[in-house]
Amino acid sequence: MNKNSNINWSLIICLVLAIIAFIIYYQVHSFEFVNYDDNTYVYANPSIQAGITFKAVKWAFTSGYADNWHPLTWLSHMLDWQLFGANAEGHHIINLIFHILNTLLVFIVFKKMTNVLWQSAFVAALFALHPLHVESVAWIAERKDVLSTFFWLLAMWAYVRYVEQPKVARYLWIVVFFALGLMSKPMLVTLPFVFLILDYWPLNRLGSKRSLVYLLIEKIPLFMMTAAGCVATFITQKESGAMRLTKDLSFPLQLANASISYMQYIIKMIWPSRLAVFYPHSGRDISILYAVVSAVVLLTVTILVIRFAKNHRYLFTGWFWYLGTLVPVIGLVQVGRQSMADRYTYITLTGLFIIIAWGLSELLAKWRYKKIVFVSSAILVVSALSLCTYFQIRYWRNSLTLFQHALEVTNNNYVAHYCIADPLIAQGRLDEAIYHYSQAIRIEPDYAGALNDLGAVLYKEGKTDEAIGYYNRALKADPSLASTHLSLAAALESKGNLDEAAEHYKIGLADKDIPEIRRNFGSILVKLGRFEEAAGEYRKILSVTPDDPNILSDLSFILTRTGKFDEAITLCNKALQIAPDSINTHLNLGAALVSSGRLDEAVKEYEKILQIQPKNARAHNDLGVILSQQKKFDQAIAHFNQSLQIDPDYIDARNNLSVALAENDKLKSTENTKKK
Repeated sequence: MNKNSNINWSLIICLVLAIIAFIIYYQVHSFEFVNYDDNTYVYANPSIQAGITFKAVKWAFTSGYADNWHPLTWLSHMLDWQLFGANAEGHHIINLIFHILNTLLVFIVFKKMTNVLWQSAFVAALFALHPLHVESVAWIAERKDVLSTFFWLLAMWAYVRYVEQPKVARYLWIVVFFALGLMSKPMLVTLPFVFLILDYWPLNRLGSKRSLVYLLIEKIPLFMMTAAGCVATFITQKESGAMRLTKDLSFPLQLANASISYMQYIIKMIWPSRLAVFYPHSGRDISILYAVVSAVVLLTVTILVIRFAKNHRYLFTGWFWYLGTLVPVIGLVQVGRQSMADRYTYITLTGLFIIIAWGLSELLAKWRYKKIVFVSSAILVVSALSLCTYFQIRYWRNSLTLFQHALEVTNNNYVAHYCIADPLIAQGRLDEAIYHYSQAIRIEPDYAGALNDLGAVLYKEGKTDEAIGYYNRALKADPSLASTHLSLAAALESKGNLDEAAEHYKIGLADKDIPEIRRNFGSILVKLGRFEEAAGEYRKILSVTPDDPNILSDLSFILTRTGKFDEAITLCNKALQIAPDSINTHLNLGAALVSSGRLDEAVKEYEKILQIQPKNARAHNDLGVILSQQKKFDQAIAHFNQSLQIDPDYIDARNNLSVALAENDKLKSTENTKKK
């Protein structure tokens, strides 16, 4: 096959790979967001929905939100939201585009490194169509996987070009792509080690003009970037509480889980069945026997690989690629609640794919029709995987189908029980949702999210006491849950426990500033007579929404109670410029004018109210009070009577009428005495 023929075949292979991957995965265009991380990363993240602004970019680079520092991933989600908004189709298609680009890069890079066509194509096909990779592509929140792998492969391409012709400019491209990858997902920290094993094979730099020491020194800048990435990730995840489970597991248990996970990934690569979005960690119930057997198998394979590496170098590169790239996510430092995850194989399985592709070619080396058999075998394997992948993708259609499947293929999956409840609630299936929340709590009694959300469902059903119990349990499990503090505050408020409700509002609002909820807090403080504190809360709201007429009016009422009449009057006038017919604001202005002694102005204000709303019992009563103070008892009595006609049970109006009648009689008696 001549060079021109190779180029033609390369183009054809790229086209075929792109078309097949597109056909298999295109069904994702009609899929929804799922309520597991997609909310955190996209559809319930205000920082993402703000689009790309200076403030948003600053947040992306300075935030450790969602347990990770990956600013480039945040920026990609911001751009998606700017382009597609809440339409999940666009977000899914961008993931698919990156996956297709990654597939093509796998082929191009391996073809460039090895100068071997069909094995490179086979590796790329396995990468494109293996069911274990579905999670990384069909899950919008896993943009970090496809994006970081894109830069990983570009860095590999740049490295191969640098090896061909070592120049500073070419080395800088490696640094740039590696940095972009680290800013997409910290899992790229192993890339410099991969470069080292690529130096062994297929680049064959060891044992030639380059020594191992030289190759290590050459990569010092990259190792420094790896160290910085590890430190940043460790600090971010530790501060966010993502490593909380580590405290409950001894290192031997973490090591046992790592051993099992290494073996499980291999098994699922060979036989990709019972795949789930979440695999629960066994914790202290982990099988030590299975862990030991897995460790023995892994060690045996490693020894054999080293033994035969001299004559079969691809075994060394493939095996240590697999072992090494999994280190950051294998669970030696436990992050999250999962024992393993399909998404962790997106780049790591490439090592095993190398062994399969070059191993199959070597096994067929002496066959007469080796190329035909190789291609036929590859097509058969890829076809089987394509079928499995096509059906695996369908489980990602929405949250309900995703977590129903997870419950079918795993045991004691408390995360699946928890996540399936949300779509059930959306469909009005509250009893089923309560069942799944209860199951999640049965399996994991301190699962704060499930405790909180079960409390929320019970509260909506009017079971306030039960809801309060679950809210308290959630806060015992995780005292930092701001939303639970706020939910508990609302429940306590409905029960009349205002002092306790106020404390929970205060704690919750310290971490989650929601103007509507802060207004509730301010209202409680007013009821408790804590006017200065209430005024402070309303001022915080105005700092966010300075032209909200309702907040301006409420604050004016509080200021009147604290003797700040002039400011109260100013706020009312500002509110009335925005909402001229607001009865409540007119009433508050009237009260402020009365308190400041400006009775004539107050009378005019109440008359305005009665022009807008003639049957306002309070306005008639309050106007009657002012007229009584002005000794205009006949007019006052008329307004009190009007108030009682509108609301016969208005106690203040009835009492004021009695006082006005008595004072009127007293005034008339005094006048008659003077006349005599």
